Order: sequence, then structure tokens, then C-alpha cells
Amino acid sequence: SMMAEKPEGLNKCLRDFSEEARELYLNQSVPYLELPPSPLEFYRDWIGPNKPCIIRNAFNHWPALSRWSPDYFREKLGSKVISVAVTPDGYADAVSDGRFVMPEERSMTFSSLLDVIEGKVEQPGVYYVQKQCSNLTEELPELTPDIEEDIPWMSQALGRSPDAVNFWMGEASAVTSLHKDHYENLYCVISGEKTFILLPPSDRPFIPYGLYPPAVYRQAADGRFEVDEQTDAEKVPWIPLDPLDPDLERYGSYRGARPLLCRVAAGEMLYLPSLWFHHVRQSQGCIAVNFWYDMDYDIKYNYYQLLDTLSGLTPQP
Repeated sequence: SMMAEKPEGLNKCLRDFSEEARELYLNQSVPYLELPPSPLEFYRDWIGPNKPCIIRNAFNHWPALSRWSPDYFREKLGSKVISVAVTPDGYADAVSDGRFVMPEERSMTFSSLLDVIEGKVEQPGVYYVQKQCSNLTEELPELTPDIEEDIPWMSQALGRSPDAVNFWMGEASAVTSLHKDHYENLYCVISGEKTFILLPPSDRPFIPYGLYPPAVYRQAADGRFEVDEQTDAEKVPWIPLDPLDPDLERYGSYRGARPLLCRVAAGEMLYLPSLWFHHVRQSQGCIAVNFWYDMDYDIKYNYYQLLDTLSGLTPQP
């Protein structure tokens, strides 16, 4: 409907822009690099053009690859209390029944989380460690000797250190709904695999946004999940569309989008450029670490904000 209200000339420009971006430089699938690049190469070939790639052999030297397992975590972190996102269906930070619903943030010991992930304990709800506040360095310093807290060639390419290092672990039914971030993101899978659906920023005109009142899941005493609306809170711009099952009756413009599907296996690193839309699934108990480099000030960011504005005047969160 947003597309229909704009002048046809602008629609054509936006469609042509997306088509040209694909013809000129976007690949039909996400390319692989067999070795980590030099900072200069990486800036020139991937960061500058804002193109994703999967990098192999980039963190073979991390002890985490051989060490990290449920047993190791139990021994090292068992009694440690961490923050876990809990939802009834695995969809945290997603549109549900006309609201933007966030997970219940639950504090629990690492070993009780592992009991759920390993199926030793039956629990209603879906559990996911996904707190993106540099939770690896802040909440889990015991794990920092097992990784590098920096990706040297990326930090050199951008001339800055990572703004956050995050630890992710969860159940297979935990899904990250389609969204974009203004970070340059290096996503390192330690065990299991992640499946990404990626859409370039130039597909923004085809992606529907709405404004939704925020709410939070809360598990009642009987185990059922309730939704607590947050009164007086500002509405949140979010994407209501599920790329696994797009409702093309409602969101016909999405027919113009060309999603890329990629799987990132253990030992592989995905470069997810800033402002690419992404939807993420994972195998049961998948463990990953990602590095965020904030790009607020970057020229790409201003450029894509303009695209946002032309595509539907999305309110900036």
C-alpha cells in the first residue's frame, strides 16, 4: 500500500535502482573467501561496496573451536547467572497480533539453561541467549581467553575496535525476525550452523514496515505466556513480513525483493554489512560469537537513510 501512494516515477526509480544494484555488483549467492583478507582488500572489495561474504579459516586458532561444549560450559560457568530471552514460540522482537513483542528477559544459571537446550528438562517456551550489550566481555569474561576480542584485519580496515562482542546460544526454534542494524557485523559460528536470509539495502522499497505498540512476554504461574503492553511507549517501526512464508496478498511489493539464502557452518564467519536486512535461524544449541562495529557516522548510513525516507518515510527508531 505504501508503494501505491507514491508517484509512479519515484516507484520506477526505486525499482530500477534495486535492479541496477543487483546487475552491477550483487552476487546471486554469498561468495566464500578461503582465507582472511588483508585490511585493504577487505575494505576495497567488501566493506566499501557493502557486500556480504563468508570467510573460512579466519579463527582456526581460537581455543573456543575445540573447547566450547555443554560440558565445558557447565564446568566453567555452571553456577553463573546469565540473562536469557524467553518466548512462547521462539519469536523475540517480532510483530505478533499487531504488537511489537519483546522477550521475557529471565535470569537463570548457565547450567539450568543447558538443561533446557540439551533436553534434560521440559520447559514451556523457547530459550535464547541473545543479549547484544557485549555480553561476552561484560557477562562472560571467563570465556574471553578462548577467543580473540578483536578481528585484527577488520579493526585495521575500519580504524576502530569492535563496539561489542556478543555470545549467542539457543534452541532451534528461536528465530530472529527480519530487521537491519547500522553495524558492520562479523558473525562467527563456533558450533552448529546458522541459516541467514539476506536482503540488500537496495531492496528497501519492497520491504513493508509498520508502526507497532511495544509489549513484553511474561510467563504466568501456570506456565502460559501473557503479553504485557507497554503503556505510553512510543510505537516501534518493524517489518511484519515473515520471509519464510511471505504474505504476498498483503505485502505484494515484496515480490520485487530478491532474498539470498546462506548457511554459515562451524568455523565460518559471515561478514554482514551494515543495513542489510537479515532473518536468522539456527541448529539446536548452536553457539556463535559476533563482533559489531558501529557505523552511525558513516557515509553509507546517510545514503541508506535517504533510501529509507524515499521508500516510505519510515520513522527512525
